[in-house]
Amino acid sequence: MAKAELTLNGKKVSFTPGQTILEVCQQNGVEVPTLCHLAGTTPTGACRMCLVEVKGARTLVASCAMPAGDGQVIETESEKVLIARKLNVELLLASGHHNCLTCEANGDCKLQALAYQYGVESVRFEKSDRYYPTEDDNPFIVRDFSRCILCGRCVQACNEVQVNRAIGFGYRGTEAKIVTAGDQPYINSDCVFCGECVQACPVGALTEKKARGKGRSWETRKIRTTCPYCGVGCQMWLHVKDNQVVKVTGVEDAAPNYGRLCVKGRFGYDFVQSPERLTTPLIKVRGKFKQATWDEALDLVAAKIKAARKEKGANAVAGLTSARVTNEDNYLFQKLMRVGVGTNNVDHCARL
Repeated sequence: MAKAELTLNGKKVSFTPGQTILEVCQQNGVEVPTLCHLAGTTPTGACRMCLVEVKGARTLVASCAMPAGDGQVIETESEKVLIARKLNVELLLASGHHNCLTCEANGDCKLQALAYQYGVESVRFEKSDRYYPTEDDNPFIVRDFSRCILCGRCVQACNEVQVNRAIGFGYRGTEAKIVTAGDQPYINSDCVFCGECVQACPVGALTEKKARGKGRSWETRKIRTTCPYCGVGCQMWLHVKDNQVVKVTGVEDAAPNYGRLCVKGRFGYDFVQSPERLTTPLIKVRGKFKQATWDEALDLVAAKIKAARKEKGANAVAGLTSARVTNEDNYLFQKLMRVGVGTNNVDHCARL
């Protein structure tokens, strides 16, 4: 496709027609702050943080929604732009209850980071006193409407990324809020609790219920792993503190899920540190289980299989495998059953 050219902060750069100004800035290493922008979804220009100055335009423009044009002259750090961005941060801080000391998102909040970046030490506007009650009557997600900045990222994550269409904007003006159909609590709505809205939220309006109070962002370390619940292979981050998993998020720049997770992958990690989890093999001796080594357990299984095959034939043996192991492990298991044991009686829990 033919390239076009514009001037970005005094430098000539080329771009592909159809790109937004924000995309041109990003591909050229120019940082433009955003709050509402969610990659891969329809731009809304809702937060007005990505404002830039385009020569000849009557007003500043939202770079996430404005198409780049051949010959444009763009400034991303002019005095007018910086004043507008600082003003927008103040307005957002005045829109709700943004006390960073008690907020679960402290240290991982984009609004907090922008307030620091633009030197917002005080808010000159009267703070809103219209707060909806916090919703926490489901086991997974806490919705604190007093911290919501109506950026719409959760709506886009639900409607365009996961395509669950469970939430949207409701009411108007100062009464605006994010709602489900009929403005029902999540637990009574079409929400499937994939948690994509939580991961998309740039502030502390949506947080994971089980993770609250378990550790700040700077107290945890992230470990990348593969979700154990099915064979898709979704990539996820384990947020770990004191050798305990405190929450799980999707890896946004990795296949196959690109940040998406289901309810089990995102919230079903309690088994990892459950005191009831088996950590050593058990074998039954005189009707009671006792701990054994892997060699003892595997030798016993092999002996039982050999005895059953000798007495009643290979088809007396069947194997049931699991979606919680890798595709390679499942392949080796069915190979063991078909070639080693001599039976085609192999099944899989995900089919049931």
